[in-house]
Amino acid sequence: MRLVVQRVTRASVSVDGEVVGAIGPGLCVLIGVTHTDTDADADRLADKLWGLRILEGERSAADVGAPLLVISQFTLYADVRKGRRPSWSAAAPRPVSEPLVASFVAALRRRGAHVEEGIFGADMAVELVNDGPVTLTLDSVMWETPSSS
Repeated sequence: MRLVVQRVTRASVSVDGEVVGAIGPGLCVLIGVTHTDTDADADRLADKLWGLRILEGERSAADVGAPLLVISQFTLYADVRKGRRPSWSAAAPRPVSEPLVASFVAALRRRGAHVEEGIFGADMAVELVNDGPVTLTLDSVMWETPSSS
């Protein structure tokens, strides 16, 4: 599971010209899922994100109750090493990824987060004002142990 997290002063996501999710100051989170991701990965990333001290005054979203806008984005797993056309084969298919995105959102809400969302699989228009700018990437592989070869 891969997250691109931006601290924002405001962010919104629209589908067919209609705003389906919007926040004021908080975090805009793009999320991609790969084949090996699990509910445990979703839970760990939600916990890590909720507690990251990346808001003003080195506070976390948990500290100040900052809202999150979560938007699924399979393109985070694009492979552009060969040719000019990205490969999407590392991105999990919808039957795998949609429930894991929902699991991530549910894990944030269990921690007390106010979460707005995009619509999974929709053609979305995202607008945001990056604050800082602060942009981070988090990946479920950060919990994997290096192989001893």
